[in-house]
Amino acid sequence: MNKPLLALSTALLAAVSHPAIAREAIDADRIVADVKTLASDTFEGRAPGTVGEERTIGYLIARFQDIGLQPAGPDGQWVQKVPLLHTRLAAPKTLAFSGPKGAMPVTVAKDIYISTVRPDDSARIAGAPVVFVGYGVNAPERGWDDFKGMDLKGKVVVFLINDPDFHAKKGEPAAGKFGDRTMTYYGRWTYKFEEAARQGAVGALIVHETEGAGYGWNVVTSPGGENYDIVRSPDKLTSLALQGWLSGEAANRLFGSAGLDLAKLSAAARRPDFKPVPLKGVTFDADVPVAHEEVMSHNVLAQIPGTTRKDEVVMFGAHWDAYGKGAPDAQGRIYRAGANDDGVGIAALFDIARVMKSEPAPQRSVVFAAWTAEERGLLGSEFYAASPVFPMEKTVANLTIDVLQTAGAAKDVTLIGKGQDTLEDDMARVAAAQGRRVTPEGLPERGLFYRADHFSFAKRGVPVMLMMGIAGASDLKQGGVKAGQAWIDAYTGQCYHQACDAWSPEWKMEGAVQDVELVRTIGTDLANSDKWPQWKAGSEFKAARDKSEAARR
Repeated sequence: MNKPLLALSTALLAAVSHPAIAREAIDADRIVADVKTLASDTFEGRAPGTVGEERTIGYLIARFQDIGLQPAGPDGQWVQKVPLLHTRLAAPKTLAFSGPKGAMPVTVAKDIYISTVRPDDSARIAGAPVVFVGYGVNAPERGWDDFKGMDLKGKVVVFLINDPDFHAKKGEPAAGKFGDRTMTYYGRWTYKFEEAARQGAVGALIVHETEGAGYGWNVVTSPGGENYDIVRSPDKLTSLALQGWLSGEAANRLFGSAGLDLAKLSAAARRPDFKPVPLKGVTFDADVPVAHEEVMSHNVLAQIPGTTRKDEVVMFGAHWDAYGKGAPDAQGRIYRAGANDDGVGIAALFDIARVMKSEPAPQRSVVFAAWTAEERGLLGSEFYAASPVFPMEKTVANLTIDVLQTAGAAKDVTLIGKGQDTLEDDMARVAAAQGRRVTPEGLPERGLFYRADHFSFAKRGVPVMLMMGIAGASDLKQGGVKAGQAWIDAYTGQCYHQACDAWSPEWKMEGAVQDVELVRTIGTDLANSDKWPQWKAGSEFKAARDKSEAARR
């Protein structure tokens, strides 16, 4: 036997004798190394349309190439171009309500928060009537319509946040209609603005309430009048000149000026027979200068082509963008670089790809997607889902990683979106094999299921799974649930979207590795089978998938 063949035979024998050698494992050190690089000052906070993006895109492509993946973008490219509209409001020339009791000026950041996603030089609303539309829900499948056919063209609508059953008491008509305390998409602010535009409104304002929104007024105002959207053709632009929020105190004053009690109207809005209520004699005027520009950003797409079912795709995803440059923090750091949100997700993609590439090629194609502009409204994934490289009907599942807990090994894994699809059954199976159990998310009323890039796929009917470490307190092996909650409180209370979301030598990666290994296992199993995950009965996304059933037969 010649020497090369002898060496090969020896290697094969060693692999058979020691299976652990043949099977790669998720590597915490590799993940940390990529996180430290992506969160370094070199990448300047990874904001779309900046030098930081250019450097990030180059790094992502180089890493995927180094692992041995192939490009998966349009026309065999590594990237998919994502044209973004970037807007920023200047100080208003006019911003006030007028009513029976005279003018009611409102102050930006104190009483009202507004932005626009129209490419206009100024956002103007002149004497628009104001109408209260309850929760602004149009859900025929749930027997609910807050609009009742009212013509809202040219008007400003005011909404309540969350779902009609969020504050409903037992026995009230709304109770249980929208999942009780579990938010549906109808409760999200994004849905409310979308529905306002579909109804033809010229402006839309949501009454802020910390409990219903899941965050304080400071979070609402933090973008400072800045917004992003996908660049749209003139016929696809929203009708909303301005969209935003009213503080609870300002909303009560506004309704009081029209002789209305907001608390009583809010209770009435929990009934299916609710009808829109015009604020008689109340109008809204605004003239706000707008700076706007188009920014070309990019998704990065890589793949391991399938062998026998190449047109069927299992997709792993994470977002590469963070918040760029900001005011110096206490340590003088100016870059909000998102080490955990979502540098760790991108690093996890690299290591999942490395492990899968070391194994026999999968039957189905596996795509690794690094999205832009998640922090600006899931825009990169939304652009892809509207213009997919691989058809949605043949996309088996989207598995998204967006923030992982770095407090240590856990006895459980958090399920986000309980009851949505059969991927939760796969999660339970794999977690059990790890010696873990599944725990439903801690605060389902905050709607995390609708706040990450997988949602762009869910809307098109693709079954999804989200791994997000801040969705519920992990039951840590050291310290239990109390320690898991302490980690969430520290991260979300101090570092979420701030400069201190940086890599720390105090990170304990065992729990993160458990979660990444779980996601990898589910993805690998799907990539080597003919199984199609299914939406469960009652999911609002089941109908979209059912329409394309014939394509999967």
